[in-house]
Amino acid sequence: MKIHILGICGTFMGGIALLAKESGIEVTGSDKNVYPPMSTLLDSQDIHVCQDFLSKNIDDDTDEIVVGNFMRRGMEVVEDMLNANQSYTSGPQWLYEHILKDRWVLAVAGTHGKTTTASILAWILEYADMSPGFLIGGVPENFGVSARLGDTPFFVVEADEYDTAFFDKRSKFVHYHPKTLVLNNLEYDHADIFPDVEAIKTQFHHLMRIVPSEGLVVSNHEESNLDDVLERGCWTAVEKFSAENKANNINDEKDTEWQVEYLQADGSEFRVFLEGEDQGVVKWNLLGKHNISNALAAISAARHVGVPVQHAIDALSEFKGIKRRMQLRGEINNIRVYDDFAHHPTAIKTTLEGLRANVGDRKIIAILEPRSNTMRLGVHQKSLIASLKIADQVVLYQPDDVQWNMDEIVSSLGDTASLYHNIDQLVEDVVSKANTGDQLLVMSNGGFGGIHDKLLEGLQK
Repeated sequence: MKIHILGICGTFMGGIALLAKESGIEVTGSDKNVYPPMSTLLDSQDIHVCQDFLSKNIDDDTDEIVVGNFMRRGMEVVEDMLNANQSYTSGPQWLYEHILKDRWVLAVAGTHGKTTTASILAWILEYADMSPGFLIGGVPENFGVSARLGDTPFFVVEADEYDTAFFDKRSKFVHYHPKTLVLNNLEYDHADIFPDVEAIKTQFHHLMRIVPSEGLVVSNHEESNLDDVLERGCWTAVEKFSAENKANNINDEKDTEWQVEYLQADGSEFRVFLEGEDQGVVKWNLLGKHNISNALAAISAARHVGVPVQHAIDALSEFKGIKRRMQLRGEINNIRVYDDFAHHPTAIKTTLEGLRANVGDRKIIAILEPRSNTMRLGVHQKSLIASLKIADQVVLYQPDDVQWNMDEIVSSLGDTASLYHNIDQLVEDVVSKANTGDQLLVMSNGGFGGIHDKLLEGLQK
């Protein structure tokens, strides 16, 4: 069998390519935006990627075209595909039919933390010698790839609420049929396809409808929107978790099975409780309350498939993190450059809080590119201002396609903020003002013009 993937360099579709190749299927693909880590990962697996979406890039002997959700009616390659009556499917549908249909699927859903939680969960299972398959929207350092088939029935998948394809407007995650489902959180996002948060709740309700009664739903106790989803209908056992500090008596509710006590303020060390009983202490390299939340969810989900809690806790001490999630790209003259995928105000806030707790009063310079569809539309403008206040300095880059004036953020933040329309000038100014001990936190869900390497090169000079 031979497939061609339209949009192959997206993290999800790139994962599909890896799984197909490992399954013995011949894979080609095409895309416009090609940048690491997915471009280098595909190249390392000898998967040929054609530049641009052109019909001539699709070989005549291709059996099926897997269509990414970036593709639209009116695009030449889509019109040619339909006119020629070629066989096509969506990525999520292909994943279910060829990979997930006979597996025990552990799905991780939510507005934030999906990649990290899915990576932690996959690593816990790996550490327990359960050799899981997985498809994750990032590259976990413990594995070096974003997807693999695995050798057992267990398969961990990052379950996105974004729509499936131009011909299937359901959320991706309804295709996966999970037996173990993690619900991290639920906030308004994807303003290009959802009119409000209620529309997103409806999609989560559709997901709840297909979780079997013998399965498990792991839900964040702190998220009222998730409670709303559960109240609409839940036919499955539920375990709840909270990353609030148990020592402060904040989360002593009887219906919260999983709780924690902070042993380090930055979240690098914490004690885990299950139904009030001490389960052990996690000491790991990740920071912040949001990552404690991710860890609890993963521990609970892993327990559902038979991993003892202490074994999961031991696994976390060897978890290496994920590329582009608070990834330290380099340190020069005691100036650190981090790369983070944060692109929603809540994720930006929690990332900055974790870094602040870790570095104390050292200067944090937040460098942000608003690249997601929701950010480009300016939907989260006010909450973005509040999130960025944690940083000592804020450096904003405004791409040409941003549909709102980012000067308003600069005005609200005052002298601590600056706005640029040129990346090279931005880099030059940041480098010239950076001092020993500064933390440069770059936040974007795109390539950001290779800014990380440019900053490191500038600092080296």
